[in-house]
Amino acid sequence: MTTTSSNSSTLPRPRSKPLRAGSKKEDAIRRYAEEKILHISRRFTKKFQPAEESRFGDVKGYVSFEEVAVDLGGLADVVWLSATPNLQTQYLLSIAGILITYLPAFPPVPSATLSILKKMDHAFSSLLKAEDIVTGEALPGFSGSMNVGFSKTDMVRLKGLVEETRVLVVNLMGYMELEEDKTDPQTETSMDSFENCDMDVARVYEHTIVQLEKLLELSNLQSH
Repeated sequence: MTTTSSNSSTLPRPRSKPLRAGSKKEDAIRRYAEEKILHISRRFTKKFQPAEESRFGDVKGYVSFEEVAVDLGGLADVVWLSATPNLQTQYLLSIAGILITYLPAFPPVPSATLSILKKMDHAFSSLLKAEDIVTGEALPGFSGSMNVGFSKTDMVRLKGLVEETRVLVVNLMGYMELEEDKTDPQTETSMDSFENCDMDVARVYEHTIVQLEKLLELSNLQSH
């Protein structure tokens, strides 16, 4: 399976209707996603193994976070294309968790990091709202009701992932800025780029936060 937007922050247009539960197509997507996650995990593990331990035919370990972002972005695209809420929710939550684990293991790369997080924000906020937050189009698989793909447990889990990711990104970018100051304290152009980066960091998962707050507040009101 190939996609065209894994390197960017945009999501592909999903199919017009969701896959039927238990169908061969749904099973194929699920199998692909599980195999892709396993492959990504192997590449990450390989990063920490000495080169001399590699054998012919082994997967290549990740060298930079850009490579991780390409693989995870590609998986997000495939899951999004499925237009199937239960698949989208399950695997996008998995990707969000993987990002938290893998990000600190590489030198900070603002462009790749913020790009994939923007894609994830687009996906989560759209699923929570039951419509594409960019185009305003209703999502396939949703019959006009918000949050059909997310249980209360899913939303609480997502909230935790979002909060942890935001703290992590702020810390990573702050460390990068300190290192830049040490190497070239006179660089004025870097200050402009850092100001822009700071603005983007503040927007990490911004749309998802808005939708989560609405739904969790509504859920709490209904439970009383």
